[in-house]
Amino acid sequence: MFRIEAEVDKERCDLLRSRLRDTNSVASPVLAALRGTPAERELPLHVWALDDAGGLVGGLVGHTWTTWLHVTYLWVDERHRGAGLGSRLLALAERLARADRGCRGARLETWDFQAPEFYRRHGYKVVCAIPDYPPGITEYTLIKPLG
Repeated sequence: MFRIEAEVDKERCDLLRSRLRDTNSVASPVLAALRGTPAERELPLHVWALDDAGGLVGGLVGHTWTTWLHVTYLWVDERHRGAGLGSRLLALAERLARADRGCRGARLETWDFQAPEFYRRHGYKVVCAIPDYPPGITEYTLIKPLG
């Protein structure tokens, strides 16, 4: 007999994620051959742009996992857009991922009203488009080889 629950539980979520990654590592020769545990292979990668007073004017939040950089967030304050700051943040994250962590690729998701053209200009290619996610908006998944 099983009890089924629907509730937010961070501890259970972390446990499930860990168990799924362990299962995946055993099932995949590629993942199993990588050094360290799955949790050790996922490392945060953050790049920040600060003004002279230390205020946040831009940043990139992501992580590296196996041989990939995953860009989760890239944001530049409206006052500083168009001056190349986003390009500098992205380039530094890619360089750190490649040089320090051996990443061979980068991936990210963006919506059609955000920055798909920005990423295309930086060598990213759309590999997936999900229309109406959310309604009226298209979400794109883009990848780029880092070499």
